[in-house]
Amino acid sequence: MSLLKRLGSAPPPARESTPSPPAEEVVPSPDQQRMLELSLWCVDRIQASLSNQAELLHSPDRGRLIEEHFARVYKQAGANLESAQINQLFAMVCDELLGFGPIQQLLNDETISEVMVNGPNQIYIEQQGRLKRTNLRFANEEHVLKIIDRIIRPLGRRIDRKWPMVDARLPDGSRVNAIIPPCAVDGSMITIRKFAKQRLTVDDLIGFGSLTPEMAEFLRACVVSRLNLVVAGGTGAGKTTLLNVLSNFIPTGERIVTIEDSAELQLAQEHVVRLEAKPAEIDGSGRVQIRDLVINALRMRPERIVIGECRGGEALDMLQAMNTGHDGSLTTLHANSPRDALARMETMAMMAGMDLPLRVIREQIASAIDVIVLQSRLDDGQRKVAYITEVQGMEGETVVLQDIFKLELHGKTPEGRIISELKPTGVRPKFTPRLEAYGFKLPPSIFGTQIPGQKRSW
Repeated sequence: MSLLKRLGSAPPPARESTPSPPAEEVVPSPDQQRMLELSLWCVDRIQASLSNQAELLHSPDRGRLIEEHFARVYKQAGANLESAQINQLFAMVCDELLGFGPIQQLLNDETISEVMVNGPNQIYIEQQGRLKRTNLRFANEEHVLKIIDRIIRPLGRRIDRKWPMVDARLPDGSRVNAIIPPCAVDGSMITIRKFAKQRLTVDDLIGFGSLTPEMAEFLRACVVSRLNLVVAGGTGAGKTTLLNVLSNFIPTGERIVTIEDSAELQLAQEHVVRLEAKPAEIDGSGRVQIRDLVINALRMRPERIVIGECRGGEALDMLQAMNTGHDGSLTTLHANSPRDALARMETMAMMAGMDLPLRVIREQIASAIDVIVLQSRLDDGQRKVAYITEVQGMEGETVVLQDIFKLELHGKTPEGRIISELKPTGVRPKFTPRLEAYGFKLPPSIFGTQIPGQKRSW
């Protein structure tokens, strides 16, 4: 029996309509607030009528079970809603009972890449590279805390006034950060970076305009030829996505060890060992950091080490691994330019506490790193590979860099879209003989050499 028949409501007349996207920049109306309050009222009574909440979560007929309880509770409420509103209310009740409340519909929308809850009254999303405020909201601060607890409880994590922040991961792999008062001044905050259900390939990035076919072929040659690559960029620039694509260039016969704070990489190869950092227990013990995992990975006979992100002293251990036979390693770090990436690596290596001279650290970097790939997020939301830069070695006290490809900006369209061009610099890298040793004889056209009079268009 359908929900509307249980409630004695006639179905709405057939009509063609396009539902509004959840990302409209409007303030919730009083009707929306009443629907939210009614949905929570129904949820409280449905949960009270269940002997055990696990009975609902694990029941194969949970949809029918919720429908039966909802029909009874709705009649008790004495509400007089239209058929479309009843269906909307039922969906809200299901999201509260089985999902993550008001933000569940945002998590279901594959066009949304990030969800940001700024207290109970503001929910923002990132969609197509742009931030938008939605017309959704939580009922109150307790409602937000309830959803945070639902996210972290299955993971054994905790959050309270003594330790008011937590990193977690949703069942689909999406990364979650939550922070509550007293650190969050305006109410509890939730930030969810969604995990792509479909693995992106290099062809997807070419289709998005993030890089050119020539750049992709060059990067593939670098990875297969066991060069050490660093993917740098700002927050939300797409570093992890690019690292994932580059990792899939690794030949299938090699043993790969991935090390991450929160497991996000989706490698297509079969022989992959995934390691993940562990936060401290309540008493402060038991923490396993990225650096500990890097040291442990060296004892696991890795042929490739892929570090999700370097943030501290593990950078020195990574450099040591690259310089001691673990060629072809990959990692990411935060930086705004290739030169800035070197400075960041120097700083993080110093955080290892080894008290090494700066020149020694720079020599380690110049010897270990072959290529820096800088990923950028433009002001209009586009994500582009802005630089592919070779690390050529040392001259005196300075690490020498040479751009192989770079992004040039040429203004904006009337619609505000940035016009850009990905171009080679015309310089062939010094490690070209190494690429050729692995069978990659890249044509001169990849690096910008062209027939006189022939116009290049990418």
